[in-house]
Amino acid sequence: MSEMTKSPTHYRLLATFKAIGPYLREQECTKERFMFDCLASCVDDSKSPEEREFWGWWLTLATVDGGFVAKYHKGRYTLAGTWSEEPITAKAQEEVVKTQVKFHEKLLAALQPFELEVTIDQESQEFV
Repeated sequence: MSEMTKSPTHYRLLATFKAIGPYLREQECTKERFMFDCLASCVDDSKSPEEREFWGWWLTLATVDGGFVAKYHKGRYTLAGTWSEEPITAKAQEEVVKTQVKFHEKLLAALQPFELEVTIDQESQEFV
């Protein structure tokens, strides 16, 4: 495999991450760090859409030689548009974990052609 393929550009990585699905938060990405998140389960779906908060996860993917270090977090996406790391209700836990596992599988598959590895940060919240 060519050196260019093994060391993809920032823009090639952005395109690869966008192809995974709606998880990438491009405006929060830099050349050294990529941000992803997922609103997996509504906190209270009886509220009107503009008043809803969500349980979910977010990921900071930091570049290192040979790949990335992934740091996952779980919590609530607030009305203010920010994440709050807090325990997820038992009712929402299954959906949050399911979406996180599926995303991580897609992430690994997307990076395989570049021969880049993803290691989980020791401070990352468990999801499997």
